[in-house]
Amino acid sequence: MLLYSRLGTAQRREFQSILNLKKGNSKQFSSKSVVKMAADKITNWVAPGDKSGEFKRGQSQFRNFIKKGGEFPPEKGRYHLYVSYACPWAHRTLIVRQLKGLQDIIPFTSVHWHMQALGWHFAPTPNADNAPGENVRPDPVKGHEGYKHIRDVYFEVDPEYKGRFTVPTLYDVKQGKIVSNESSEIIRMFYTEFDDLLAPEYKNVNLFPSPLQSQIEATNEWTYNDINNGVYKSGFATTQEAYEKAVTTLFASLDRVEKHLSEVTDGPFYFGKDVTEADVRLYTTIVRFDVVYVQHFKTNIRTIRADYPYIHKWLRNLYWTIPAFHDTTEFTHIKNHYTKSHTQINPFSITPLGPEPPILKIDEEVPAVAYALKMAGKK
Repeated sequence: MLLYSRLGTAQRREFQSILNLKKGNSKQFSSKSVVKMAADKITNWVAPGDKSGEFKRGQSQFRNFIKKGGEFPPEKGRYHLYVSYACPWAHRTLIVRQLKGLQDIIPFTSVHWHMQALGWHFAPTPNADNAPGENVRPDPVKGHEGYKHIRDVYFEVDPEYKGRFTVPTLYDVKQGKIVSNESSEIIRMFYTEFDDLLAPEYKNVNLFPSPLQSQIEATNEWTYNDINNGVYKSGFATTQEAYEKAVTTLFASLDRVEKHLSEVTDGPFYFGKDVTEADVRLYTTIVRFDVVYVQHFKTNIRTIRADYPYIHKWLRNLYWTIPAFHDTTEFTHIKNHYTKSHTQINPFSITPLGPEPPILKIDEEVPAVAYALKMAGKK
């Protein structure tokens, strides 16, 4: 029972209760199917019995903070960041890590794109099984030899852990503790807490400037609820009513972003001349939108490249001109993860070939859009 050996204490009890329930009916329930039942909550996106059919994201459970003089002080090499190139929440942390020049201070490992029955798993060898990208590898942390899944890190910290095994996960190698698995808080640690270890050009990168903080916070609230999480509410809905509610809200908010960007006159970014947190948080959803969400999550009322010229221009500018965005965007992971991991949505795990290319060059447009912009005198 190899799979059983990977379960934590709480999961083993759950597993045993299922075995007891089905005792004497072994022909109907194989050991593999029972393990799958015990691990089902990995891919149970709508709570059993929830008749609304609405996806409700759970709260992150590790919410510590790196702080000078605190339990988790800023130190070079002390922390390890676990991510998935497929995950938009983890993607935020990779972007900020590079924008702030933390590559030599906080190492990272990306899991494989395929979420299995026991959750995110590490690649058995570097870049194995069509998983390109930097640091897609076995867990390199000393003492983690033999760790196969992110869940192993969680159970090391708390053998009774009952939540989801999510990325990003920021891990304290020295203490063997998880600092945080909340992306919005991890990126804010990266903004300032390691500044004393950075060269001036990175120390001066300010993604949350004081004059814009209230506007960024207000933007975060509705873009998170309606767009970042909105695509999941649409894709994981299990009733028509829940889907329509989510998808119409999503596109109303995309319209709002389009209008905002059309009115920005002092630079190419969300709030003008400088990249801010608002750009980072929105980018990781928008770069996945046409590539996977349109078909996989049924967010197909409109596409970014054909229907939102200002968002499309903003997206391409970030991707093609700022290495932190380009270098951390792995379309193979993005497409394969969603289409081959969410079998309740895509049972045959077929990955669409398009769109081609996954992102247009900075000076290219869909022909109809190029014509419309030309006629409007905007290009």
